[in-house]
Amino acid sequence: MKKVNVMKRILSFVLSLSVMFAVAFVPKTAYAYDVRTDVRSVASVPADLSGKLVVIHTNDVHGAIDGYAQVSALRNEIRARGAEVVLVDVGDFSQGSPYVSATKGADAITMMNAAGYDIATLGNHEFDYGYAQLMDNLSRASFKTICADVLDAEGKPIVDANYVYTTSDGVKVGFFGLETPETQTKVNPALIKGIKFLEGAEMYASAQAQVDALKAQGCDLIVCLSHLGVDEESAAEGHRSVDMLAHVSGIDIVIDGHSHTVMSAGESFEPVQSTGTKNENVGLVIIDKKTKAIESKYLVKLDDGVIKDPGVEAAAKTITDRIDTEYGVQFATSEVDLNGKKEPGVRTEETNLGDLICDALKWSVLKEKGSITVDEDHVVAITNGGGIRASINAGAVTKKDLNTVLPFGNTVAVVYVTGADMLEALEASTYCTPEAVGGFPQVSGIEFTVNTSVPFAQGEAYPDSTYYKPAAINRVSIQSVNGKPFSPTDTYAVVTNNFVAAGGDTYYAFGSATNQFDTGIVMDEAVMDYVTTELGGKISAKDYGTVKGNIKFGSSQQ
Repeated sequence: MKKVNVMKRILSFVLSLSVMFAVAFVPKTAYAYDVRTDVRSVASVPADLSGKLVVIHTNDVHGAIDGYAQVSALRNEIRARGAEVVLVDVGDFSQGSPYVSATKGADAITMMNAAGYDIATLGNHEFDYGYAQLMDNLSRASFKTICADVLDAEGKPIVDANYVYTTSDGVKVGFFGLETPETQTKVNPALIKGIKFLEGAEMYASAQAQVDALKAQGCDLIVCLSHLGVDEESAAEGHRSVDMLAHVSGIDIVIDGHSHTVMSAGESFEPVQSTGTKNENVGLVIIDKKTKAIESKYLVKLDDGVIKDPGVEAAAKTITDRIDTEYGVQFATSEVDLNGKKEPGVRTEETNLGDLICDALKWSVLKEKGSITVDEDHVVAITNGGGIRASINAGAVTKKDLNTVLPFGNTVAVVYVTGADMLEALEASTYCTPEAVGGFPQVSGIEFTVNTSVPFAQGEAYPDSTYYKPAAINRVSIQSVNGKPFSPTDTYAVVTNNFVAAGGDTYYAFGSATNQFDTGIVMDEAVMDYVTTELGGKISAKDYGTVKGNIKFGSSQQ
């Protein structure tokens, strides 16, 4: 077996010589943030890496477990070329497809163990299934988990803040982890009670303290494993990786995640590198052990030029076969493509998939007579666009398709609020429209208009949130509720998900409501029940070929 693996490695390398040093330089991505991107083929990896320490990194894998076999094989190849290797991940490995979400992230740990990860930090989606589940998952990890800015009730980091890797010849590299403060509003708040996420100046101070502590231990280089990203919506509060870098000295490189950006440097050539998402690339940071300096850094495309580690591939197949069998059964047919794209899509505008999901949520509660204490014409549905994670193509629709759209395991909840509270929630959740935001509301039973020509009137920050209460309602106007006039003083039942009901994203107005309950019905099961029972298993062009017209953009006023 050893001889076969060596031959495979040699053959892979020889074949790659035909495209030696092929490098794809992309000066600008589709993101609003202008980044510098250096993506290369595997052929560009030097044949002799003697005397080097190579940090291989991934981020935002989101359940793309097939790619771990290539990550592992590349790690093995780089070791075979003479380098020491540290394999790291910077978060969001626990959620994104049924292959990991079906076990609430446990199978992600299984695959990372199989691939041989050494260090990881936490992403916001590691908290999707609750703090207790996260810690149970991490108890199974054979890699080190580090994060400095997430604190428990006693004010201590929930995992070790940092880790020092010492090479065979004594070079010390200090790693510390940072988690986005946005986790507190991107995760169900009820599942993270007692946990504090440092933000702004407190986060910067925490990062600087880690740098100073690692240097005091004699570290030659400092690497920040950061789940901060460079999304524009994170800029206002200074929560991007580049904002952190501007306030912290002594970091040699930031290995970044969260925004799914493909970059090998920041806008102003800051030392930030990120691979995108779903194992489309891996990042390499090559450190010369003699000079104790970063020699080069770039991304490697995980395409057909990279072989797969057979053992890791077999581990992934065990999981995918099990989930495909369970989730691959067709339950419906769709005559139309259902739009679950980020933008333009569920975070920027009404979509037919958003309409379908909200109609289903509303139906799942109203079908049980007596479950709502207001008249049916005062029942609406609102769900956050950021919770809709994929589109559905026309044709056969399986449980797997729907679980990929709604991977969080959120349950259907009901919140009773006044019309004024509902209006506040809509105003807060469209504060940056037409720019994308995860809180953007997909709705059923409401017709409202967003006047994007008027700036959002920013009031005080919501407690424990990165979002703001509107100082005035000047962008959103509600035209009708279930065809009847809207009243700010009436009580409405908002059918939503437990994340929004707990005040997640921009929905503090709902989280502070005292009258609410959780049905316990999982969202994807509610949608499947609606489609099979109410729609007869067919998502028709007549019903969902276009959007319902619930959300308009313009200057209409009440």
